[in-house]
Amino acid sequence: MESDKRSQESPASDDRQLTTEDGKAMEINDKGVPIVTTVDGSTLAIISPGAERALTRKFDLRILPVLAIMYLFNSLDKSNLGNAKTHGLEKTLGLKGHDYNTILSVFFVPYVLTAPFLGILGKQYGPNRVLPLMMFTFGCCTLLVTAAKNFAGVMTLRWFLGMSESAFFPLVIYYQTTFYRRGELARRLAIFYAAQSIASAFGGLLAFGVFQIKSDTLAEWRYLFIIEGCCTILFSFFAFFYLPQSASTAKFLSPEEKELAYYRMQVDSSSVVNEKFNFRESFKIFKEWTSWLILAIEICLGVPLQSVQLFLPQIVARLGYNAVKTNLYTVAPNISGAVMLLVLAFASDYTRWRFPFVALGFLFTFLGMIIYVGIDVKHQLNVAYFACFMMTWGTSAPSVLLDVWYNNNIAHEGRRVVLTSIGVPLANLMGVVSSNIFQNKDAPKYIPALATTAAFGATGLALTLLLGAFMIFDNARRNKKVGRTIKVKDIPTERLREGPRAEEFRWFY
Repeated sequence: MESDKRSQESPASDDRQLTTEDGKAMEINDKGVPIVTTVDGSTLAIISPGAERALTRKFDLRILPVLAIMYLFNSLDKSNLGNAKTHGLEKTLGLKGHDYNTILSVFFVPYVLTAPFLGILGKQYGPNRVLPLMMFTFGCCTLLVTAAKNFAGVMTLRWFLGMSESAFFPLVIYYQTTFYRRGELARRLAIFYAAQSIASAFGGLLAFGVFQIKSDTLAEWRYLFIIEGCCTILFSFFAFFYLPQSASTAKFLSPEEKELAYYRMQVDSSSVVNEKFNFRESFKIFKEWTSWLILAIEICLGVPLQSVQLFLPQIVARLGYNAVKTNLYTVAPNISGAVMLLVLAFASDYTRWRFPFVALGFLFTFLGMIIYVGIDVKHQLNVAYFACFMMTWGTSAPSVLLDVWYNNNIAHEGRRVVLTSIGVPLANLMGVVSSNIFQNKDAPKYIPALATTAAFGATGLALTLLLGAFMIFDNARRNKKVGRTIKVKDIPTERLREGPRAEEFRWFY
């Protein structure tokens, strides 16, 4: 941030000026550069684009890698049952009938019920403390699966695993909104979320290696839970002492950088930076009908997302490979899913468009499922395997970009964390649907499950296009009312506390 004591005659315009909590005024000039001034009009500081780039590089190097590794372990601990199933989990535990599907399903009940409460705790006490504590807990649950002897033991541990993981992703999303501007968020969150796709790929490789262990003491699949659980617990201690509470309080920043971090969030993320949580004010987010449509899209997203995450090994198994090769053949689709996620997220940030890329992801999923159902897999192995790639392309990207999309349109920090803490778990709750549509009696084709998943993808595509069209129309209506074109970047978020009810509000679509 560059200091400049020269007097300024007047702010650029009333529409572009805001007043911060410490009595300073901020305006956005014609080039889109925020300027901080004192009340008498003299310039206190100019938010330099160069200084901003240097600051975001620090966040990218110090915050993102830690969050990505945390989420990698989160994804591994949640999805490792699929790998274990291919190597004798059901036989070892004596599972019968729908027992395996019940174990998968029970995870999502506490996941949804406890997420809003843990999200609120994260807002009150800081994600930097709550996230590592959650990580320690789900690491312990994973490790204890090693000692499970039957259906009841695993189901109990999966219940507590669901509780401990419930608000993890919502809190990470909120945490990143306190470091990055709205136009910077998608690609950063994508880099973080790519850890899930990498985790699925790494999980396949890890399972491939672990299943080579021959032991008379423990079943091979139990070593998978020992390794993943212990690594998760160890990393949680590091994260607890490393993560800063917020951008403006990070110890690795100089006083000038902390001030810059604060003003960045005030002008292009939050209405009040580091605002204390107010229950009544925060839950007003549900007075907006668009919030309910967002939740409907989350539901449509959840079925394809959970189907691919939980059952990709079973889908790939139809290609006719043995258990070891099946796990190995899940690696490439998951890696390609991570790559596609990054491509779409960077394109979204570059163009400052959200909904077209969310819709494109839904389209990929729909086409992948339809192709896989419609062909003769045994005689068209290459086409079937390519369809598996399309399935992963269409699940990762919409999950990230949908969350970024609605977070970009909520300046109130409390409302942001509430909607995210309900929307993300709601999508994951659809794992109950996925767990029960993939029935053993339908193996290996799983046509009813794939058709159902495709239908949810098509519905999500339609709702996304509908909401995007409304936002474009509403922005045009608001501009016509004031007689001039106002863009999203022209209005500091300090003035957008009430969201669409604010006259200056423009949708970030």
